[in-house]
Amino acid sequence: MKSATVSIIGRPSAGKSTLVNTICEMKVSITSRTPQTTRNKIRGIYTDQRGQLIFTDTPGYHISDKEINRRMQEATISALSDSDIILYMMDGKRSAKKEEETIAGLIKEAKVPVVCCINKKDILTEAEKEDAEFFLKKNFPTSPILIASAKDDDGVDEILIELFKLAPEGELLYDESQYTDQPLEFRISEIIREKTISSLSDELPHVIFVEVQDIEYDEEKKAVWIRAFINVERDGQKGIIVGHGGENIKRIRKESFKEIKRIFPGSSLNLDLRVKSQAKWRNNQNVLDRIFRDINK
Repeated sequence: MKSATVSIIGRPSAGKSTLVNTICEMKVSITSRTPQTTRNKIRGIYTDQRGQLIFTDTPGYHISDKEINRRMQEATISALSDSDIILYMMDGKRSAKKEEETIAGLIKEAKVPVVCCINKKDILTEAEKEDAEFFLKKNFPTSPILIASAKDDDGVDEILIELFKLAPEGELLYDESQYTDQPLEFRISEIIREKTISSLSDELPHVIFVEVQDIEYDEEKKAVWIRAFINVERDGQKGIIVGHGGENIKRIRKESFKEIKRIFPGSSLNLDLRVKSQAKWRNNQNVLDRIFRDINK
């Protein structure tokens, strides 16, 4: 039996969250076309007859002096040193530039076994594949290099094979039925945040957070009631999320409802979703700390 922790690292929107969700076959991590939507270290757990892999989906590494990006970088660097294996996800559609070179340097410093994956196989040209392979072979000459499509579940089995080859012998760290160690409130808030961003990505900055205020469960009636708030920076952004006649918030609630319902099979669900603003976020360290409360867990 094998057991290993696996840190997934790559540039924003390289497909890290999609891969974790595909492997675990459940919604573990937020996915969006908007870069840098994964703010926390998300643990996805995969178990089969070979053993168990615990995935940490780190925030997409992005070079910037801004506080929000600096703390994402700290979370990424911390995750690498704590892992048994590093899975390096490279977006084959984007040429390797300064950020990619920086990531490669960080991986080398960690001195941890590496598996390299060129993602988005379904839309790559041959030239793009060759360029990505050249970069990875130059930086990681002894590491396996795979080409996959996390979205289409193409090449994912090959990734698991290479990861299990490198995994040390060990007992299972989690029950084999478990697919994440994130609290229920966090999982629900991430689903709502994803639907908000994907619905309004062209209009609303993605620096928002969702808080789940209450969860009530009536075991006798098999009913769940959830109250949650979408928090925005300024009062003016509330109208963007609510939309004309409430059409946006209705759509966000409907899409969130469908995925949250999967967490409570066989139970009725009432989702009370509202919007409120947090004025002067950018100058409020307490709010920043709240947004990033899970980064270094």
